Amino acid sequence: MLRLLRPLAAPVTYTRWLHLLVPGAGYSVWIFISPDSPWAPMLFAVPVGLVPGMRLAEGVQAQLLLTPQQRGSADAAISAARGVTWADRWRTVLWLETRMLLAVPVGYATVWLSATAVDLVLTASGNGPSDQWLVRGVDPHWWYALFAPLPLLALLVIVVLSGRLITQAAKQLLGPSPVQRLTALEERTEQLLERNRIARELHDSIGHALTVAVVQAGAARAACDPEFTERALAAIEETGRDALDDLERVLRVLRESETPVGQRPTLVEADRLLDSARGSGAKIDADVSGPLERVPGVVSREGYRILQESLTNVLRHSGTVPVRVRITVADGRLELEVTNPLGDPAAGSAAVPSGGSGLRGIRERAALLGGKAETGPHKGQWRVRARLPLDGLRIAP
Repeated sequence: MLRLLRPLAAPVTYTRWLHLLVPGAGYSVWIFISPDSPWAPMLFAVPVGLVPGMRLAEGVQAQLLLTPQQRGSADAAISAARGVTWADRWRTVLWLETRMLLAVPVGYATVWLSATAVDLVLTASGNGPSDQWLVRGVDPHWWYALFAPLPLLALLVIVVLSGRLITQAAKQLLGPSPVQRLTALEERTEQLLERNRIARELHDSIGHALTVAVVQAGAARAACDPEFTERALAAIEETGRDALDDLERVLRVLRESETPVGQRPTLVEADRLLDSARGSGAKIDADVSGPLERVPGVVSREGYRILQESLTNVLRHSGTVPVRVRITVADGRLELEVTNPLGDPAAGSAAVPSGGSGLRGIRERAALLGGKAETGPHKGQWRVRARLPLDGLRIAP
């Protein structure tokens, strides 16, 4: 019973009713002016519906009155856009015709059923025989008032059902076309990819800075050496400044969608990562071969983040251990390899890094470029190895 009464308490039921009464009232005015041409408004809807802006006006009105809970949502079933194609314009014409055909009976039901309820009450009060169509010429009786709610109940049923019907028609005729749906899906996918990229940027950059700061602070406290503490603080300061620069780049992307991605760090700046790891106590053996400055920007940027996450994992899980870094540009691809001894659980470091978002991010970065990344134990050591194709671009001699 409550489920049947719930639509009567929903505000959208009455906004849909209002949406239907508007053209119904206009049709009634037309019939009063020109009763000999009742179908003229239906014909007039054809040229009006072909106007591109009419689809936008009808879509905004339908969103506001028929589906107010979805208004402004990217997933709205009713679109508010101009009729660009002829198919959309003819759908608008069909919508206007459908709205008019449904609005006329709802308008008449609103007037006559309401009047009938009032007439039953007046007749029951003893005001003489009624002139209305339902109780015309009937002698008054008090119990007529008991039937007065029936026309109102019938009107509410008509309002609820017609509101649902016009809403479904609007979703079909004013809803986005297949081209619009595909465009919206592409935009949504691009937004999600951009958010995922920004999340990886923050994870790699800020995570690396915090890891270096924690390792340096812990080592300085354990060493109790003023000179070492000074070097540790300097390393923390430098790493923090680099992290702030990276954070500013990411925030600029959020503020300005047109910010060039070329401002992100590349492997040409790999020395600052290696120096940061060395400042944290790690013994870095780096070997770089090939023209890094000629690697395509997107490959170089993703390679930088892979190296950053690899060094962060070393410091976080294995501590200040020897690390071997190999970066090679040859044969149309970039190869990056970072290896280090597995940590000692007894010393408080994890023997094997956990398979968190960092390692998954490394593999995702490589896969997006058509390459491959391997992470895991290898011959008693932990190894991160990535092979990134240069997208067919030839490296100049």
